[in-house]
Amino acid sequence: MVRAVGLNSPLLLGFDAIERALDKASKTASDGYPPYNIERIASSGNSPEILRITIAVAGFGQDQIEVTQEENQLFVRGRQQEDKTREFLHRGIAARQFQRSFLLAEGIEVLGAELANGLLSIDLARPRPERTVKKINILARD
Repeated sequence: MVRAVGLNSPLLLGFDAIERALDKASKTASDGYPPYNIERIASSGNSPEILRITIAVAGFGQDQIEVTQEENQLFVRGRQQEDKTREFLHRGIAARQFQRSFLLAEGIEVLGAELANGLLSIDLARPRPERTVKKINILARD
């Protein structure tokens, strides 16, 4: 399969890391379990804009979920153990494992995670971009 490269313009210098990140993000797409939402919470006063990831993890306890950040990736893993002492006449809710990963932009900070009512919420802070202007001196070589 030939892949079309979208960032190969000579005007886009140094964006090869973004291309690698997009490639990595497309490969980490999973089966859709567990479902999740991502919402933007506008900044107010001195607090920055917040991105909140909410993942439906009903049936998982706090000790069965792990949230880690490895470089610019956020990983959420859930592990349930099969309860061998229970006898089910019908089993519609399976004990299952999952892993979700989210690729984070440079500078995104993980503020914390909270588990309530079967929903895991992870708050991320999006830094306010600083506008910088830098004058480049031109050397004359005559």
